Amino acid sequence: METVKSVDLSINNKKLKNIGFSGLQKLFKQSIVLIALFLLWEIAPRIGLVDEAFFPRFLNVLIAWWEMVKSGELFAHFSASITRSIFGFGLALLIAIPLGLLIGWYPLARDLLNPVLELFRNTAPLALLPVFMLFLGIDETSKISIILFACTWPILLNTIAAVGSVDPLLIKSARSMNISSFKLFYKVILPASVPTMFTGIRMAGSSAILILIAAEMVGAKEGLGYLITYSQYNFMIPEMYAGILTISVLGLFINYGLLSLEKRLSRWKQDPTL
Repeated sequence: METVKSVDLSINNKKLKNIGFSGLQKLFKQSIVLIALFLLWEIAPRIGLVDEAFFPRFLNVLIAWWEMVKSGELFAHFSASITRSIFGFGLALLIAIPLGLLIGWYPLARDLLNPVLELFRNTAPLALLPVFMLFLGIDETSKISIILFACTWPILLNTIAAVGSVDPLLIKSARSMNISSFKLFYKVILPASVPTMFTGIRMAGSSAILILIAAEMVGAKEGLGYLITYSQYNFMIPEMYAGILTISVLGLFINYGLLSLEKRLSRWKQDPTL
């Protein structure tokens, strides 16, 4: 028995080492292009490929970023932006997902509302920014509202499409077991809709940041968009790029966070026993 246990332990250790090595390989492959890009960013101003006054070295941008972190300035702008994004994005989730599930479940509602949904889908949110500011002012309400508008449509339309694209054989098989409509919806329709729904949620997550930055550039006293505009007007170019870099990293974390959440909610695709 001890021999068997030692063999099992050695096999498990080898598996863990292989997983760790493959994980490092994957991380290296994903990072190599970014590292090369940052090296080019550092070298190009040094050798005169670009004007350092307008495109400072990457190291100078990092120094400016760290100075803003130490002073607390960056955190103040970051917290203002992320608070607005979370509120707008969260409200869009609360409204768009239940509404999309209902519209997708009832064909008559889908047929009646589809023209209106397509109209708003093809309306650029930034084109309506002056309208939001006209009616709601330039304070927090207008910014959260424009994020809500921008995030609602990709979530809503992808949720409707997700419900409509569920395999009819799954529905027929479930109904043959005489389960209730609620269980059919909860056990079959909703899990099968998750992957397509998350396509819209990820699109909305990106939109929440992009639309907010544009709104903050127009009328705000704090936020990452305001930081970028203020730095540009005052020719604080390293600080401007530091703000842009912060937005890029924030968008990256949001995307990976939504991806990991999607994998967690879609585990049934890999493990049919769940």
